[in-house]
Amino acid sequence: MAVVLRVIRLALASAVAGVLIAAIVLPAVGGAGVTVVSVTRELRIAPEELDEPPLPERTVVLDKNGKQIAQFYYQYRQSVPLSKVADVMKKAIVEIEDARFYEHGAIDLEGMARALWKNLQSGGVNEGGSSITQQYVKQVLVNKAKTKKEAAAAIAPTVSRKLNELRHALAIEEKYSKDEILEKYLNISYFGAGAYGIEAAAKRFFGKHASELKLHEAATLAGAVQNPTLTDPSRGKEFRERLLARRNVVLDVMYKGGKITYEELVAAKKKKLGYKGYDISGGCERSKYPYFCLYVQHEILNNKAFGKTVKERRELLTRGGLTIRTTIDPHMQKAAERAIRQYVKPSDKPVAAEALVEPGTGRIKAMAASRRFGNNKKKNESNYNLVADSAHGGGAGFQAGSTFKVFTLATALEKGMRFGDGFEVGGTYQAAGYHTFRNCKGDRVGDPNHVVHNASGEGGGGFKNLQTGTWGSVNTFFMKLQERVGLCDVVKMAKRLGIKRADGKKLGEYETFTLGINEMDPVTVASAYATFGARGTYCKPMAITSVTDRNGKTIEFKPDCKQVLEPEVADAVNHILSGVFTKGTMSGVGGIGRDAAGKTGTTDEYRAAWFAGYTPDLAAAVSIGDPRGSYKYPLRNVVIGGRYYPQVFGASISGPIWKQTMLRALSGTPASSFIRPDMSRFGGCTGGCPKKKPKDRDGDGEDDGDETGTGDEVDEADDGFFTQRNPFGRRGGDRSGGPGR
Repeated sequence: MAVVLRVIRLALASAVAGVLIAAIVLPAVGGAGVTVVSVTRELRIAPEELDEPPLPERTVVLDKNGKQIAQFYYQYRQSVPLSKVADVMKKAIVEIEDARFYEHGAIDLEGMARALWKNLQSGGVNEGGSSITQQYVKQVLVNKAKTKKEAAAAIAPTVSRKLNELRHALAIEEKYSKDEILEKYLNISYFGAGAYGIEAAAKRFFGKHASELKLHEAATLAGAVQNPTLTDPSRGKEFRERLLARRNVVLDVMYKGGKITYEELVAAKKKKLGYKGYDISGGCERSKYPYFCLYVQHEILNNKAFGKTVKERRELLTRGGLTIRTTIDPHMQKAAERAIRQYVKPSDKPVAAEALVEPGTGRIKAMAASRRFGNNKKKNESNYNLVADSAHGGGAGFQAGSTFKVFTLATALEKGMRFGDGFEVGGTYQAAGYHTFRNCKGDRVGDPNHVVHNASGEGGGGFKNLQTGTWGSVNTFFMKLQERVGLCDVVKMAKRLGIKRADGKKLGEYETFTLGINEMDPVTVASAYATFGARGTYCKPMAITSVTDRNGKTIEFKPDCKQVLEPEVADAVNHILSGVFTKGTMSGVGGIGRDAAGKTGTTDEYRAAWFAGYTPDLAAAVSIGDPRGSYKYPLRNVVIGGRYYPQVFGASISGPIWKQTMLRALSGTPASSFIRPDMSRFGGCTGGCPKKKPKDRDGDGEDDGDETGTGDEVDEADDGFFTQRNPFGRRGGDRSGGPGR
């Protein structure tokens, strides 16, 4: 009796429950011939269906060409069919874990008896007796656990747990073939080093597919399953030595079982462990395109089509085994990254960020920034999305400056003004009264005490029309133009083109709206400008083209577009903004050898600098500012990219980055042309024309004005300065004076 009790105690220590002990002990005390069937019948154990929820699978993110650019996972796993596992791997795992797997049912009485006897002789737990089927059941129960308590219960060495495990094992044996059970076991097992399943383990350990494993590699992985924590090779030399010893045990067992020859045994044992430790880390910090990856991640987390709550959507992303196809174009991404590197260093405090968007579809083709993504402050890394808004992991953005003047221009053209229409302006502008400007609620937001200057009061006066006022980016002209067309209508125009603040707050509808007092992100600005390139069709920014789940079901995403502006009005805007490269603030930088249009933007006190431009095929916006706080750290007397700048304007850095990006990004793309504007509708002027004879230097029949544009000089003279105080009661364009995020 004492012997039996000792057997029971050892069995329990081995996680072998009382029912299995009885099955082995009974032959010794009551005669031979007891089988699993008779024991389970005597103890009234019937098969019980096992709930097998899908295993956590990694999600992969692909570029437009189908190449992986990122992955998300809770457990790094890639389930594969048994046909894609090397035969030697199958032999190794079966031989070491359950040599009679193909001969017995749910449990192996012979194996259990052998294990118990060895444990009894040694006085400890040296060998387990669970079949592969039972091990699979236990793994399923562990994976199903929602809490630590449930996970502990799934492996507890109790009689009730083993009885439950046996019931499920009986059902599994009835439900699946042996090969199917082995396949499931190989895909659910943890091998150590963060690798779940045989395919992930083969990649992590040896950098190859499970189908390519050699004998010594298969033996290594088969040996790792028993105690993956103690033999985890990623944890250091001691652990690798344990794994090597365990590998040789597997090889010995395979030889004794007749699965390999003596020559194969000797040759395999001479092999080094061979652990490569290939990087399988997930998340955007390991992505080649981290800022775009963040955008995609938040697109899933923000979309209720993927779950009712953010928690559900996050679990789907990290466990669901999704395949996410995206819009990013590696060629264009490389062009943006290369252009930024030409002018801004990763170590610079100011940051350059750029987004490329396709007109007519909204597809985001590239998202790049001068800083590397990460949490290392010493390396000047950024841990938020520098290119996007807060809804996509970004910060508060930077004031957009004179890039907002285009919305006032478009409003004027839509209301019937012509290219030659304009008025006399001075070097400063002051509203006549509080009633001069009204926001969309009807509130009076004019400020007769607020003085808007052109370059700190240096000139910029005289007659300006829609063309010359835009080419020179004259602040006082645009304040008067906004007064004429109405602040609310300008705000509505901006909103129609997708404009919203980067921080998610409501747009500030103040008298200096046209001067770009609202903080923006490059994706939003690029998408707005792409509307003009698409002749008035606005498309919401689009990063994902399809999502396929683990079962092969695919959700396709189409461009979400709407005609928000008459094509003819867009043509007229394109015509004027094209002149920015030849007669305006970008003339010192020049064009790109094909039809293009754009607008520089420099904010008050040089707090940020922008350029937004487009062709019919591609739009891009570039911002530069200091994330530490643009109010406290303006772009004056700064060294950026190894070059000293007394001040940074829209055409100083952002414009050249845009140009170099577009030249490379559009290489190989046939040039498309803008549609010539309807001169019968927009040519000439309706009234308020200058009495003097217009200057027509290029012979196109239009007034070229006084500003020929000399690059930075013009931009610097007229672009984006509104001094004295801003509508928020503080000098400068940054309302808070805090971090520009």
